[in-house]
Amino acid sequence: MLLLLLTLFIAVPLIEIAVFIKVGGWLGIGPTIAVVVLTAIIGTALLRRQGLAVMAEAQRALAEGRLPMDSVIDGVCLLVAGAFLLTPGLVTDTVGLLLFIPPLRRKLARWFFARLMAAADVRVSVETARRAPEDGAHRQTPSPEDGPIIDAEFERLDDDNDRDDQNSGASRTQKPRGSPWRRRH
Repeated sequence: MLLLLLTLFIAVPLIEIAVFIKVGGWLGIGPTIAVVVLTAIIGTALLRRQGLAVMAEAQRALAEGRLPMDSVIDGVCLLVAGAFLLTPGLVTDTVGLLLFIPPLRRKLARWFFARLMAAADVRVSVETARRAPEDGAHRQTPSPEDGPIIDAEFERLDDDNDRDDQNSGASRTQKPRGSPWRRRH
């Protein structure tokens, strides 16, 4: 992986310089620089427009209770496209502009994540809870009623308020304020 990155950091600038020289020979230096600046301006406008659309789609998916995975993938691709368009160069500008085409972007993202998942070593382990039966006998095998054990960390949101109340000498006889846990809908 390190060798690949090193090769890219050397090859991409060399390719960009070669393309600049070739296009500069055809168009001249002024128009070549104008094309690079124009692609950066167009890319910024496209990034803003499509980025807002992707954000709206992500919010709509969350409101409907769906995971916004397509929006996240689109957002990452748009971020990469914006970086390519802001990098001076004609080759990177071309790749950046191609990432703004939604069907091409999704096809490229699917290909990339398929390769990533093929190379990844993902292991998931789920332990089931073993509850003792009502009669006190010890059961060795899990039943369908047993759910997965989820190891998590949590923080009470009202702990700061309790410390403030104790430090200020406030009475603890106040009515409870409801649940201290935040709920997501």
